[in-house]
Amino acid sequence: MKKALKITGYVVVALVAVAIAGIIYLQYAFPNVDAAPVMTIEKTPALVERGEYIANHVAICIDCHSTRDFSRFSGPMLKGTEGKGGDKFDHSLGFPGTFYARNITSDKETGIGNWTDGEIYRAMTRGVNKDGDPLFPVMPYKAYSQMTTEDAYAVIAYIRTLAPIKHKVPKSDPDFPVNLVLRTMPSNDTPSLLQKAALNDEVSKGEYLLTIASCNDCHTPRDKEGMLLAGGTEFPTPDGGTLRSANITPDKETGIGNWTEDAFVQRFKMHENPATVAPGGSNTIMPWSMYAGMKEEDLRAIYKYLKTVEPVKNKMERFTPPAKS
Repeated sequence: MKKALKITGYVVVALVAVAIAGIIYLQYAFPNVDAAPVMTIEKTPALVERGEYIANHVAICIDCHSTRDFSRFSGPMLKGTEGKGGDKFDHSLGFPGTFYARNITSDKETGIGNWTDGEIYRAMTRGVNKDGDPLFPVMPYKAYSQMTTEDAYAVIAYIRTLAPIKHKVPKSDPDFPVNLVLRTMPSNDTPSLLQKAALNDEVSKGEYLLTIASCNDCHTPRDKEGMLLAGGTEFPTPDGGTLRSANITPDKETGIGNWTEDAFVQRFKMHENPATVAPGGSNTIMPWSMYAGMKEEDLRAIYKYLKTVEPVKNKMERFTPPAKS
């Protein structure tokens, strides 16, 4: 018996040693990404204008990195808070830890005023911060990595024009072992980009815009095969209800198969000036008011692409109200 216990003890010690070694390896060998590239982006008026459009109405970077007014439908951004950060993603929303959108204004103390253009580019497209630490992919760097170089540079040029706001955002705190898994996610791999020449085709352009808008993140259920853009991802609402993302495949029964192109465009444009939500009324985290600023031709291109997607039948209850006490 003593011999068996002794052997068991050796095994336990060995397993603990292996676990510790693995943790140390993950902590110091990852993220395995290159140093930030050396670059200086010329902030021409045309580039800044393009970046403002992409950041506010397509990739909607400013959505998470500003303060949203949820007294109005879809939580439009409060003017004067552009880039200040602080949006919180925690266990109540289903996240494995507590994560914050950082201050991306040019404030040197609490923002990214001391970051180089290359460090911002690496954060956007590789998922690591100035110090090389991993970002949680609620920051959709996998999608942003597929931006054309010109659009990525445009976003950075625009961000550089944001007025500095002194606002210290708490440090994100992922749960264990997610904090280690996160370190393995950033990569040097560069996905094949939809090159600018291909964007002259309406369907390719729509796919590109939908990709950098990160529509997949909400409209494709996690861990389910064959459900591209079929909706159903659940989002808890502040009042205790549950909102589910829509099926945006061209299925005629449960998706947008019966929508006309004009109806699709109007569905966005109707939210350019979102109304005040009545007490107890339903709201959504879908940033309709920001997408409403997308150019009509871009919305039409997205519609054309969606019509090429495989239709998926996925009927669901879009909103479940909070349980009555």
